[in-house]
Amino acid sequence: MADILPGTLGPLLRAARERLAAAGIAEPALDARLIVEHFSGTDRTQAIAEPQRTVDAGAVAAIDAALQRRHAGEPVHRILGYREFYGLRLDLSAETLEPRPDTETLIEAVLPFVSATAERLGECRILDLGTGTGAIALALLSVVPAATATGVDISQDALTTATRNAERLGLAGRFEALHSDWFAKVSGRYHVIAANPPYIPSRDIGNLQDEVRDFDPHKALDGGADGLGPYRIIAAEAVRFLQAEGRIAVEIGHNQRQEVTDIFKASGYVLTGAHRDLGGNDRALMFEL
Repeated sequence: MADILPGTLGPLLRAARERLAAAGIAEPALDARLIVEHFSGTDRTQAIAEPQRTVDAGAVAAIDAALQRRHAGEPVHRILGYREFYGLRLDLSAETLEPRPDTETLIEAVLPFVSATAERLGECRILDLGTGTGAIALALLSVVPAATATGVDISQDALTTATRNAERLGLAGRFEALHSDWFAKVSGRYHVIAANPPYIPSRDIGNLQDEVRDFDPHKALDGGADGLGPYRIIAAEAVRFLQAEGRIAVEIGHNQRQEVTDIFKASGYVLTGAHRDLGGNDRALMFEL
């Protein structure tokens, strides 16, 4: 049985950190702070300035339950129910991936083209395939006021979450959610088609980190036998929906650059940019016809 948590802020933070450290959590101080701040409604300034601030019993109980979930391996942002991405707070749900910093590489890669298109034409229409939380679409909309986006997902749960995120961020007027299996129900043409598709080979799912394997939705991870199935679909079908001089931007696994490039080249596309994440891994590719 875990020790009873103290009811004042400073000692509560310390006890939470010690409990997570004893459990072997990789970043106990950060996770403890996120959990305590979230469930107590406090912030770092208060923890420093008011360490003896009383935390009510209900919040302490919620923190205790959250620490137990973290101890059991559940990712901290799943427990909190949201994650920050490109400066935006995005709600999570059971059928959405956690948007991760690596995907910000794709945003940085395609943003200059989105901005230039919007400036030149007064609009930029974006199709975000497998939108999940809406991360890619909403990040681009947050920076380019003239852009609009359609977020496509096969999961209604994900679309509900993406719509809620768009509403809370004040972007709902420029974001449309579309329930579709890839391009099946898509219509019209877009200046940008973007995707962070499933790209893990089916056989490798079981070898992923516990936090990913056990808590991220497998259909958002599993890219088929070789991890490349979704890229083949996008390369084969996108031509009917891509505006002239448009771009396709995709996130890739760290070792997939050549294979994905070859798939798109076989469908007539030219690689216009390859971008690495902060870890130096190939992460985003851009193509045009």
